[in-house]
Amino acid sequence: MMILVYGGSGSGKSAFAEKKITELNKSGIPLYYLATMQAYDAEDEERIKRHRKQRDGKGFTTIEQPKDIGSIALELREAKSDVLLECMSNLVANEMFSPDNAFLVSKIKNDIKKLYDTSSNLVIVSNNVFDDGIIYEKATMEYIRALGDINRYIAEISDEVWEVVAGIPLRLK
Repeated sequence: MMILVYGGSGSGKSAFAEKKITELNKSGIPLYYLATMQAYDAEDEERIKRHRKQRDGKGFTTIEQPKDIGSIALELREAKSDVLLECMSNLVANEMFSPDNAFLVSKIKNDIKKLYDTSSNLVIVSNNVFDDGIIYEKATMEYIRALGDINRYIAEISDEVWEVVAGIPLRLK
């Protein structure tokens, strides 16, 4: 099963996604938290600490993987694990703005498919960065378009899609 959990910053999407994957993880197979955030400042460090504390005691093994999630899929294949990927927005930014990597939307889509194919259950968290109606500089607009394309792909292949608004999960699919 694959689930997309989508919402704005501070909406409660992370807590909801953790609840969904732990509810699905009833057979005792390994439970992984695939963390994509890179810390660039104290605020980022604080957010990472808050997320670690939030998932503490829930049975997650954390893998910090800011890029190239396809390589993790190969490692998880043997266990057919349950995986929470947090979050697609960070992954796209990390891949897109990395000086040592050529960014391709198709690469991320292929990596998601690999992860989906090698997981028993996969829950992916992504941010809503599309509603403010502001036209940003070119690189930011390219990021927004790429994330939108990837989110649409994930929604299409997901069994469930949820939007979390002010802590309230709304099932879209």
